[in-house]
Amino acid sequence: MKNNRVLSLIGLATKAGKTVSGEFSTEKSVKTGKGLLVIVAEDASENTKKKFRNMCSFYEVPIFFFSDKESLGRAMGKEYRACLAVQDENFAKAIMKEV
Repeated sequence: MKNNRVLSLIGLATKAGKTVSGEFSTEKSVKTGKGLLVIVAEDASENTKKKFRNMCSFYEVPIFFFSDKESLGRAMGKEYRACLAVQDENFAKAIMKEV
């Protein structure tokens, strides 16, 4: 049940224009300080997971490994998504509370 709440919160944040997805956009969001929470799919490549784990610890951004690429993509109304960043404080807090 928690899984569905998190995915629906991601969907709401996306509709509100408060998320970015894809490796390049997520990385840019974290480095510019806009990304307040990073979510990486559990079935993403080890290289991707390591990259974001290191980047998020350096920039002190919370990171969660959650769900799979297909579910994350579907929640955002797009194709597969390996990673995304939430750029709104309230959505980030709500998602962290559920995870």
